[in-house]
Amino acid sequence: MRVLKAYVTIIDRFTEFLGSISLYLVIITVTVGFANVVMRYLGRFTSTRLTSNLLIELQWYLYSLIFFFGFAYILKNNINVRVDFWFGRQSVRRKAWIDFIGHLIALIPFCIIGIAVTWNPVLFSWGLRPNGTWGTWELSPDPSGLPRAPIKTFIILAFVSLLLQATVEVIRLVAVLRDVDELKSQAVLDEQAPIRVE
Repeated sequence: MRVLKAYVTIIDRFTEFLGSISLYLVIITVTVGFANVVMRYLGRFTSTRLTSNLLIELQWYLYSLIFFFGFAYILKNNINVRVDFWFGRQSVRRKAWIDFIGHLIALIPFCIIGIAVTWNPVLFSWGLRPNGTWGTWELSPDPSGLPRAPIKTFIILAFVSLLLQATVEVIRLVAVLRDVDELKSQAVLDEQAPIRVE
């Protein structure tokens, strides 16, 4: 039990940390986007090109990172949009069973498939060829664009963090089913979860 509690605590802290990064990335993304628009219109006014593909792609990368860092946070805090009127009327125990089965047959396999499917494209973007040799890493096709490898790597990290948090949620759901108070899932206990329509 102590090991499970430690695992749950560590993953929860990691997930909260990723969620806090997302918060700051929103501010940075809006700032970069605003600066991009201002420079574009100022450039038209002065007949000078003030913006570049680098800023446009940076905005796109930051926007992607908000979601990548937020996947596990959304699952942990149960703030996913869930339109299910039938689920909302079920008992706590039945909700736990539904989520437990859903996590086992859908969420966890989805994360594993996501990691498996993106693994080779990410390695290829870093320059590793199928024959095991290193080439050049993938760059943006646009002039002065950003390299593709770093942002593609975050796809794998997003799936890994979601998988880790999914295992924590499974532990919590088992605790609900076995009536172990220390590890119970808030996902099925919360009657009024935010951004949730049931």
